Amino acid sequence: MARQKKKREVQEINASSMADIAFLLLVFFLVTTTFDSDYGIQRRLPEKPPSDQPPPPPINRRNIFLILVNSKDEMYVNGEVGDINLLKEEVKNFILNPTNDETLSAKKEVVSEKWGKTILVSKGVVSLQTDRNTSYNRYIEVQNVLAAAFNDLKNDLALSEFKTSYDELKEMATKGNVKAKENVEKVDEAIPLSISEATPRKSGS
Repeated sequence: MARQKKKREVQEINASSMADIAFLLLVFFLVTTTFDSDYGIQRRLPEKPPSDQPPPPPINRRNIFLILVNSKDEMYVNGEVGDINLLKEEVKNFILNPTNDETLSAKKEVVSEKWGKTILVSKGVVSLQTDRNTSYNRYIEVQNVLAAAFNDLKNDLALSEFKTSYDELKEMATKGNVKAKENVEKVDEAIPLSISEATPRKSGS
């Protein structure tokens, strides 16, 4: 009579250390993963002036590009119905003012140490006013167009002066290229991100 073979018992895998391994992997990816800082809306709020400081001089109306987005997501540019598809070029033309149009932004002479010469910088400010009921999607849509307009101006200047786009210079600067960083600073000085946001208005006001 044949003997019955004993079933071989399968040893259980000790999984007590798996949680520790998973945690270490999570920490590793969090530490080594980098995030592109160019995403999102970057705006610097003005510092609160000292109480004894005199009020700033009024801004000339020609130097303000006023954008209003109401509670119905309707956009108005300088008091007239605006078109989101035309907004980028309108902002670029306002800031650059290539024909020295008296209805567009004026320019000021700035003695620049970075450039080593006197440069012309636009006095123009793009002022964005929204309503408390303006949709978030519409707000982001307008913000993206404004950011794209200034980025185009910076790219054009960088290509003209340094034969390299502004985006490429920024990428090179993040990798430690000192000359690229200096050129980025030059472009930022010549074309500052002049976007002002007012406190959202109440509907019907």
